[in-house]
Amino acid sequence: MTDPIIHSGFVIAAHHRKAGEVLPFIDAYVAKKEQEIAEIEQMVERYEKRRLMEDRAYQSMSTLRRMLTGKKPDHHLAVEYIHFVRKPMEKARALRLEIESARSIKNVAAPTDIVTISYDLANEMNE
Repeated sequence: MTDPIIHSGFVIAAHHRKAGEVLPFIDAYVAKKEQEIAEIEQMVERYEKRRLMEDRAYQSMSTLRRMLTGKKPDHHLAVEYIHFVRKPMEKARALRLEIESARSIKNVAAPTDIVTISYDLANEMNE
């Protein structure tokens, strides 16, 4: 059964299932989402490390070479930061919320209760 929830113009499908149907899938779902979070954090760390190395290389150049090479404009750095750090960390935060909701279903719901599950968890169960 699908129940649309309207939030700021977007329609999000919320699925209602018995908790007994959902409980076996929650551990695998949580593990998969935690793996995604770890990959995102590794990507952010690699970007920050690369950015630091580029900055150190630029600072170690001679003054003449720095004038000839040039530095990325600040607005380019800001766009890179948004693309490589801020957006992925927002996605990681959303994944953590999904994990928390899945764990709350596991910890609170009795097997006969009807619970609302996310679209991702419903898809995971159907696969």
